[in-house]
Amino acid sequence: MINIKAEMDRINRHLMANGYKLTTQREIILRVLLENEMDHLSAEGVFMLVKQTYSEIGLATVYRTLELLAELHVVEKMNFGDGVARYDLREEGHEHMHHHLICEECGSLKEIKEDWLLEIEQRIEREFGFKVTDHRLDFTGTYKTCDKGECKRTRKAVS
Repeated sequence: MINIKAEMDRINRHLMANGYKLTTQREIILRVLLENEMDHLSAEGVFMLVKQTYSEIGLATVYRTLELLAELHVVEKMNFGDGVARYDLREEGHEHMHHHLICEECGSLKEIKEDWLLEIEQRIEREFGFKVTDHRLDFTGTYKTCDKGECKRTRKAVS
């Protein structure tokens, strides 16, 4: 379980270090992202949840805030093949973004937190003189349980 207060404090320090303030709107948007961390929300999904507690906020503010958070590497803007930009929180202490398993049958999404690509990065640097600063890896396929319909019953909405 994510410690929302600790994450808010960490993100606030990161914003301040980059010359930004944690405004009320940014705080509410971040709280929604943290509380729904596993859902990989779209901007519209964030907006709908934010409106429940802060009705004055506009969709443009949500978009601007998410873009700022992406520029500052607080969140990662992603597309899982459905044409919708989604936002995924970057974890403290992880040099790279985590990876995903995406089921083509039902759309379920599972995160892989371990970084399995360090050896490949080192080889790339050795052989090509290219220093990898970040990477993201998504695997698409089908879960065995999807053949039985079980995967569809356990799918969590990601919009």
